[in-house]
Amino acid sequence: MGQCFCSDKGDDDSEQHVEFAGSNVHLITATEVWDQKVSEANKDGKTVLLNFSATWCGPCRMIAPFYRELSEKYPSLMFLLVDVDELPEFSSSWDIKATPTFFFLRDGKQLDKLVGANKPELQKKITAIVDSVADCDK
Repeated sequence: MGQCFCSDKGDDDSEQHVEFAGSNVHLITATEVWDQKVSEANKDGKTVLLNFSATWCGPCRMIAPFYRELSEKYPSLMFLLVDVDELPEFSSSWDIKATPTFFFLRDGKQLDKLVGANKPELQKKITAIVDSVADCDK
């Protein structure tokens, strides 16, 4: 789907696979799982945070633990993960040009998007979404 030019050339790194999913992060392994999770989020009134990632992508591996932490810190959001190599057609339908790419969705509509492993910007966008939902609920 793309290339990642990483500065670290350690042979051991290629053998280590970071566990991207876990805690409150749901791995999307098929379009049926995607449909189910989006339906569940809509029913529960949750905003979806969708992360397009790849196991070979250094920035993706770097931000994965932070993404998991955020999933535990913000249980009012649904955190989803798509491996672009596992679901290439699905990823292409979202016009993914780089990994990681994050989408913020509510009621099937895109609220925001972030391309790249920018922790402060991801945190800022999540805080803004959570705050806006809280304002609507008042």
